[in-house]
Amino acid sequence: MRAVLLSSARRPLFLTLGLLALSAPLRSQTAPPPTVKTYDGGTRQTLESIFIPPMAHAPFSLTLETEWSRPMGGGGTYTLVNKRRIMRDSTGRIYQERWLLVPKNGKMESVMDFIQISNPADHTLYNCQIDIKRCFLIPYSGSVTSTYQPAVHPSGALADNAGYQQHEDLGHNNLSGIDAIGYREVTTLNPGVYGNDQPMITTREFWYSPQLGINVLSKLDSPQSGKQIFTAREISTTEPEAHFFALPEGFTVQDQRQPAPDPPQH
Repeated sequence: MRAVLLSSARRPLFLTLGLLALSAPLRSQTAPPPTVKTYDGGTRQTLESIFIPPMAHAPFSLTLETEWSRPMGGGGTYTLVNKRRIMRDSTGRIYQERWLLVPKNGKMESVMDFIQISNPADHTLYNCQIDIKRCFLIPYSGSVTSTYQPAVHPSGALADNAGYQQHEDLGHNNLSGIDAIGYREVTTLNPGVYGNDQPMITTREFWYSPQLGINVLSKLDSPQSGKQIFTAREISTTEPEAHFFALPEGFTVQDQRQPAPDPPQH
């Protein structure tokens, strides 16, 4: 009788020791929670390229070269560059490649990260991300019936005593075989208008092609964004091949347009 009682009393202890033995390796193999390092400061900037309007009966294809220089704190500049293809067919559809900006004369090679295809007929814009092979469909507001012209401002004082602007006509020139009209505008903001303690000067120069409706050469030099130069090269006015305006093969589509509201109930 005693033996039975002793055996019954010890059984829970054996079970407890067994559970402890099993759980010990599990605790030792559990990975510690990840450590996330954080940083303050810095900026995120997006480079705005030349504007391509959806003009009909004005096809072209070109290579756009971009150069973006910004000042360094101790003097000098650092410069990023890329090249990308742009096309427009006679119906106004636009094909654009987006390539990553890389350091000028550096070892890093640019890669294409997006293809954009816009169609003014059905007001669609496909942003096709290369690495995941997916096209994001969003609305497109461009229209071949609209008139698109570059903003040109006359010389004179700015409103509210903010500063003044000087406009200069640069005449006509032929760039890459395309006739263009040149303009230069220098805008000076008075101290305190934009958080500046000295006059802030921005220079904008562009050469506009009425035939294509785009700037074949555009330069912007401003304290906020540095110096940007966009140069159209290898310009052709023949009709681009139709396959460029089709979605890339093997890509899926994610429709990000807002659904139409339900009609009111009566």
